[in-house]
Amino acid sequence: MRKKTTTGRWLTRRGFLSVLITATFVALGFHAALPAQAAEPVSLHSGLISGETLDASMDLQAFRGIPYAAPPVGALRWQPPQDVLPWKGVRECVEFGAVAPQPFGLTGLVGDPLPDQDEDCLFLNIWTTQAGRDAKKPVMVWIHGGGFSVGWSNQSAYEGSEFAKRGIVLVTINYRLGPLGFLAHPALSAESDHNSSGNYAMLDQIAALTWIQKNIAAFGGDPGNVTIFGESAGGSIVNALCTSPLAKGLIHKGIAQSPGITDGQYAHLTRPTKYTRSAEEIGESWAARFLNEDSDDLLTTLRRVPAKELIEKASGFSGKVVIDGWFMEGDALDLFAEGKQHDIPLMVGTNADEGTIFLGSYPYETVEAYRKGMEEKFDTNADAILALYPVASDKDIPGAINLLITDGWFLRGATEMLRGMAKASSPAYQYVFTQENSFHPEKGAFHSAEMCYVFNTLHPEAERSDNPKLAKAMIEYWAQFAKTGNPNGAGLPVWPEYKIDSARYLELGEEIKAGSAYRHKWLDVLNSIH
Repeated sequence: MRKKTTTGRWLTRRGFLSVLITATFVALGFHAALPAQAAEPVSLHSGLISGETLDASMDLQAFRGIPYAAPPVGALRWQPPQDVLPWKGVRECVEFGAVAPQPFGLTGLVGDPLPDQDEDCLFLNIWTTQAGRDAKKPVMVWIHGGGFSVGWSNQSAYEGSEFAKRGIVLVTINYRLGPLGFLAHPALSAESDHNSSGNYAMLDQIAALTWIQKNIAAFGGDPGNVTIFGESAGGSIVNALCTSPLAKGLIHKGIAQSPGITDGQYAHLTRPTKYTRSAEEIGESWAARFLNEDSDDLLTTLRRVPAKELIEKASGFSGKVVIDGWFMEGDALDLFAEGKQHDIPLMVGTNADEGTIFLGSYPYETVEAYRKGMEEKFDTNADAILALYPVASDKDIPGAINLLITDGWFLRGATEMLRGMAKASSPAYQYVFTQENSFHPEKGAFHSAEMCYVFNTLHPEAERSDNPKLAKAMIEYWAQFAKTGNPNGAGLPVWPEYKIDSARYLELGEEIKAGSAYRHKWLDVLNSIH
């Protein structure tokens, strides 16, 4: 039986997984409402907070909406995040904080309503079983996806209780999005102590990780054992943090799920690259729509524009990770290739059908249109692409485009991260998620279909449960990796370490099994073109 939401989309009573074209697919898990029980106050560097006890028998607690930085508003808009101001008394942290201003496109696609939005959005949430104790539990920090423009930390699929039950202190964070998080501009660079602008969302991650170093022990966590993990844009942020000098010492392991690492995702602050204009030029062009000859002080004018208006006029704005010599010293894949990433254990994986939700990016309906499109995009390399992703008839086009996107947007970058680990002493592990979703079998194992498996929010009691056994295995792998830097554990199929000569990986699907050199034939051609 299905239930119709107010958005006009169909949901099951207890579970839903749908399509998000920009970055995020999530499963909607409904949780039985439990009577709220106040947790004992926890002391932070900024003051006392209280949370909610979810299960007294397990000492399971949640702390929601904890501010990790000062509100980035007014004069602090487009500034690095500042330390949160202290408060008196006990701050109640049982409700999630406001999320970054963003378009409304996500609401009907994930099944969750869009939470309250506010420019004051720098909040994090924590699930733990031993708050207030010196337990030194491993910490996992979740970075949500959403194409740098949408998403939030408390979507239903990110509920952290299952990780906490497995001995993890689970943290999820909000960060600035769209132009509020990624605007570079010469005027902003000029007022910066580091002659930098545009990486505000990335600096939010650094602020959250710094906050964790100061405070996570109060929740039973070990500041010396912090694993960052994220999907899609969140996986791209993991990629960046693994090479940022500002993150050194703040992270000890990394998991990149379907990292979207494409040409043009990194922009140099002041000069163009082969793939994109400079970040400052992109920002100047976009900001000009808010200025006129009567604008006195450029930054004062821009900071007076309501956040809602900035988001409404964000069309055409594309967030870039900025190579500024401060947060980033180069393109992350180049740094991996040179062995200049942080020497920490790494897990990287992709889904078998990442491209099925992005087919609209290549809207070809005939073989002739497909051929012409490839010629326009790949120029002299078109023949190689057409041979690699051939179509014999019109009906073959979606499958070819799916694989082209899967390989080019996700698998290639993920594999280059893994190959770069050959120059590090720490181990690396690759996975490929192949589990189809029963609601959308035509989309295969689509982009972010793994989310409810990683968090084990699939809920076996629902009418439909695709593979609860796989969900239990995956969360165990993820938790074990956070604990030891090795995902292998008792009762789990062996996950081989990735080595550049054998390129071993683990398939996560109807069967959990190891394989070698996943789609290397296709990747070798793409790399030769690149």
